[in-house]
Amino acid sequence: MLTVLRAKSQITIPSNIVTNLGLKEGDQLDIYEENGSIRLMPVVVYPKYYVEQLQSEIKMVKEAIQEGKQPVFDNLDSLFEQLEED
Repeated sequence: MLTVLRAKSQITIPSNIVTNLGLKEGDQLDIYEENGSIRLMPVVVYPKYYVEQLQSEIKMVKEAIQEGKQPVFDNLDSLFEQLEED
């Protein structure tokens, strides 16, 4: 697909791409150059406190796994089997 570079370096992303990616007005895109190509990547920005909370929870689970307090499953079937038993 072709698009035109307009005033103020603006372009229009074709509607079928917007639809396929589920993009909407206000979404953020990371734009960068890679090997002579311009790349656009949809991004999600989370508040810092949310990321810190998530990192803390991940750390706690890793510690529980190392201490043998957190069960680890090789596949989803074994996880669901355990959930059904509980």
